[in-house]
Amino acid sequence: MMKLNRFPIPFLFFAILALLFALWAGLLRLGWSLPALTPSLAMAHGPLMISGFLGALITLERAVAIRQKWMYLPPLLAGLGGLLTFLIKPLPLGPILLTLASLGGLGILTVMARRETALHTVTMWLGMLAWLTGNLLWLLGWQISQIIFFWQAYLILTITGERLELSRVLRPTQLQQYLFGGIAFIFLAGTIVSLFNLKLGTALVGVALIFTFFWSLRNDIAWKNLKHKLPLTRYIAWCLALGFVWLGIGGGLNLMFGAQVAGPRYDAILHVVFIGFVISMIFGHAPIIFPAVLGIPIHFQPAFYLQLILLHASLAVRAFADYANLQTLRMWGGLLNEVAILMFIAMTVYSIRKSLLEK
Repeated sequence: MMKLNRFPIPFLFFAILALLFALWAGLLRLGWSLPALTPSLAMAHGPLMISGFLGALITLERAVAIRQKWMYLPPLLAGLGGLLTFLIKPLPLGPILLTLASLGGLGILTVMARRETALHTVTMWLGMLAWLTGNLLWLLGWQISQIIFFWQAYLILTITGERLELSRVLRPTQLQQYLFGGIAFIFLAGTIVSLFNLKLGTALVGVALIFTFFWSLRNDIAWKNLKHKLPLTRYIAWCLALGFVWLGIGGGLNLMFGAQVAGPRYDAILHVVFIGFVISMIFGHAPIIFPAVLGIPIHFQPAFYLQLILLHASLAVRAFADYANLQTLRMWGGLLNEVAILMFIAMTVYSIRKSLLEK
């Protein structure tokens, strides 16, 4: 039987707990009649999902890779901070812990960038800096709608930096690397400008997202692996390719709808990126991340495609409902988004257990 690395499990527990509360909060925001648990839970949906869950997961992956004990503090702070964000509302203890987690994450990426100074490590470092900046502004009282582009930049730069690293097998030319850097510059410029001119910042971010999609067509290996002979490699490729498609759609929606701070169009602009791109990328990277964190391989199941299809089909329904202002359809689309995520968690646990039982 294979040996499980149990040390990261408590950190994963807090991350998954933050995810479950984030999903519950998401249903409340969609309009489903559910117990609120706490008065502030619905408003904590974004922080729980981005910083509590994804912040803990990403920093945990880095900590396991570098193997320095202090690096396990950021994922712990992220998980705890996400939960305390809605459990203790009068005091900003949750936002403080999340800000400290992002500061620790920046420290981790600083170590990585010093060990290997390259475009992909610098890109991921900038992603962590964006996370820290967004958390600091939120802690200082800025509204989430005002700083959401910083949290978005954290995830997009982290993921695209990883994709650039993994796609080095294609040997992107120096020109292609300059183009990648230029797109990242436009994206960061739009993120910063959005603080002072939301309309212009939104347009710049939209352009950068569209450019990222087109850059991936030639330079990301996922597109070449869509017909790979290995089932797991092919599945991962589909997760990543669909994610890039939604990223391009997100850029188009930013340009089409312009600056939004609330309402159905705001919901569409955010979730085609955070669900269509980020969650799909997590679906695809999980067979790489979890073996690295837990020390065991993921046992691929063809049923993985069910969660992937449900995720993207329900997101298409949700985006259409947002555009057509169909509240009931939007609620069902959002609910099925979450069902797909829960299926992903269940299938991942099942696959890990099956790998452990194999001799």
